[in-house]
Amino acid sequence: MTILCDPAARAGQLSPAIGAVGSDVLTAATLSEAGRLLAADPSELLVVIGAAIDLNEALSFTEALRVDRPVVGVVLLREVLDVGVLTRALRAGVREVVARDDLASLADACARSRALSAQVTGVPQPRVDERRHGQVITVFSAKGGCGKTTLAVNLASVLAAGGARSVCLVDLDLAFGDVGICLRAEPVRTIVHGLGMLGHVDVTGASSLLTACRPGLSALLAPVEPGDAERIPASLVGELLEVLPTMFDYVVVDTPSAFSEHVLAAMDASHHHVLLTTPDVPALKNLRVTLDMLDLLSYAHDIRSVVLNRSDAKVGLTMDDIDRVVRSDIRAHVPSSRDVPISVNKGNPIVLDLPKHPVSEAISRFAREHVLAEPVVAAKSSKRWFR
Repeated sequence: MTILCDPAARAGQLSPAIGAVGSDVLTAATLSEAGRLLAADPSELLVVIGAAIDLNEALSFTEALRVDRPVVGVVLLREVLDVGVLTRALRAGVREVVARDDLASLADACARSRALSAQVTGVPQPRVDERRHGQVITVFSAKGGCGKTTLAVNLASVLAAGGARSVCLVDLDLAFGDVGICLRAEPVRTIVHGLGMLGHVDVTGASSLLTACRPGLSALLAPVEPGDAERIPASLVGELLEVLPTMFDYVVVDTPSAFSEHVLAAMDASHHHVLLTTPDVPALKNLRVTLDMLDLLSYAHDIRSVVLNRSDAKVGLTMDDIDRVVRSDIRAHVPSSRDVPISVNKGNPIVLDLPKHPVSEAISRFAREHVLAEPVVAAKSSKRWFR
């Protein structure tokens, strides 16, 4: 989103510049109003100041912004361009000065400013190719405590290892998400900041919500304030999962341990459902219920992968017992290890911290054989009985 500060915004009038600035614009009649809009949205990256705004006020606003929010770019419109104005503007921190009526140059200046802000935040510049569509992988378990978030974080880290592929990890456990903690990522921007984009999420807007974690890996973090989870509609999740695959090779979605409209929106967008369980009766029963539910909703069988976590646990169940309940191929057996919670506490995924560890090798083998080797084929359900 962009803030356009122009007195023409008063009384509902629109500035001619609004079309060049972009499709997702908030207008302010004064710099004070623009400041309030900025304060309300920590993800905002661009302010365009109209030609009718006093130059001295515009430069004072920019100088203050350079200290308080250095990632935010300012593009200044003027009636006439001269060397004096350009010199003062650049010294104050204005990124570009554009003639008021040069709408093509204004559009280019806004694009350059957004790109620079993306580099400053550490979030990679979106790479959009309408001819390709990255894979969406949703990790789900209907029982808590199975290690779902740990698997999602490590799977995303494997796919992004070395920065060869671009990966976005989405924390869809909106009330109790732990992706940020597992990656030691500061939640400056979260999915809640996308509420203002609802109905018109684009690449620029989605990029502004991301947090760079390490080369090749970005994260869309869950809200941190109490009550924010309830504010996020499933439709926003759906929009984001349409846009993010045009920016990344893989989008890995960590989910809460319950079916909801948000989870179903992720399932709809997914090319791969990774269903996690552990060798205990409650988890296996919930997996069976999950598989039956996915059948009821007409999701394709061939996009499912069952993963058995803590597969070596001695809990009185044999593999024959597990197979009788699951009635589906188990594509990965991940052993238990006390090194896993240690890696979580360190904020460094075990696949990166100890790549030769049996847990790391199991996850890496699963990614290699069942994610990287699979063609990108969307398979969405057409049945929705509680939306």
